[in-house]
Amino acid sequence: MNKTSALIAAAAASSLALTACSAGTSGTSASSDASSASLTVATAFYPLEFVAEQVGGDLVSLVSMTPAGVEPHDVELSPATVRQLGTADLALYLSEFQPAVDDAISTTGVEALDAAAVVELHEAEEHDHEEEGEDEHDHGSEDPHFWLDPTLLAAYGDSVGEAFAAADPDNAETYTANAAALHAALDELDGQFSSGLAQCERDTIVTSHEAFGYLAEAYGLHQEGIAGLDPENEPSPARILELKDIIVETGATTIFTEDAVSASVAEALASDVGVETTVLSPVETVADGDHYIAVMTRNLAALEDALSCE
Repeated sequence: MNKTSALIAAAAASSLALTACSAGTSGTSASSDASSASLTVATAFYPLEFVAEQVGGDLVSLVSMTPAGVEPHDVELSPATVRQLGTADLALYLSEFQPAVDDAISTTGVEALDAAAVVELHEAEEHDHEEEGEDEHDHGSEDPHFWLDPTLLAAYGDSVGEAFAAADPDNAETYTANAAALHAALDELDGQFSSGLAQCERDTIVTSHEAFGYLAEAYGLHQEGIAGLDPENEPSPARILELKDIIVETGATTIFTEDAVSASVAEALASDVGVETTVLSPVETVADGDHYIAVMTRNLAALEDALSCE
């Protein structure tokens, strides 16, 4: 079995030990039957939903604020979703990532755990990506994509376990044990990335948008994004010319696209410079039945192939 096949097989095996993850539609329960759950938890977007499912299991009924398959940065919430948010016992969100979610949490007054309060976010890299005059969605000065470093998502999972235990003390031991199991699974994933990317011919990744800063920093890579933190913004002509030079200078063979946003700019650039494209998911959303660890394992296989890792 080759290395890529082994990684995918390992992800399939690990999925058997994880709570089945169905990417819920906006305003609907994504896990256990609400009538039997001890907590109702609203989650702003997929990685937070994944953690809530793994930590809460059958004790938690989830309300997803971002529909499956929808790019979460600029999601708009329906009145029904806002009403459900207001009845939740707890909301999990990341401030300044989704303005509509920030507004709804403020309006409803729901008890909320802000990931930015428990994970140290990194400063975003400064690049002049966008067309002049284009109004980029404001993420502040920080990169929100912390979940692409499995160790940071593990630390966040510990905080979610503590929050669930405080909200539902009768089941505190279960939440604590589930959080520990998730932490162990994410530590294992981190180890796979560390070993898989330890010896590669190249270390520069050219991506559709700069979602992969945490991953790059954790595993010794260098990220060059076509767009900045917001994938919907068009790059300037100067940025495209700069990227062409970077691709030639670094010997990059691949431009990484995403599964939830248009790949047209990346594909045009790849055609111009004679390189391939392949998907590297920012795991902001997943297909029904998929889950974080499986997607990240496919990401690792894609990186190993594109960077010619041993």
